Amino acid sequence: MTDQQTLSGGCNCGAVRYALAGAPLAVIACHCTSCRRQSGAAFSVNLIVRADAMSVEGELASYMDPDTESGAPIQRQFCAACGSPIRSVPTAAPKMIALKAGSLDAPEAFAPAMHIWTRSALPWVTIPEGLPRFEKGPAA
Repeated sequence: MTDQQTLSGGCNCGAVRYALAGAPLAVIACHCTSCRRQSGAAFSVNLIVRADAMSVEGELASYMDPDTESGAPIQRQFCAACGSPIRSVPTAAPKMIALKAGSLDAPEAFAPAMHIWTRSALPWVTIPEGLPRFEKGPAA
């Protein structure tokens, strides 16, 4: 993907649609308890993007998640109609967004390049050999 391409995606019911200009800065799999609960899965795959590169149409509801393993609250944003998770905005880095890869129209091109908060990974999850892994966040 080049910086000139646009990614698109949205929620399950179609009430929220978004466009993302340019390539993501990173693609990560987060195993923290908060991301697992918010995604309803064993881990959450996120594209790290600049907030100003994303435009959204439709109503996003939000929840300020105060109970994160990093200790920094994170704003969880989801479709107000169907509840599909769309993105998270960390209070520690408000100009960045963790976009939920599963909400992309074509997520298959975005395999995680690293796994974070692996100390909270479920014991049956296998992380591919050779990928960077961090017990906490990469800067923690």
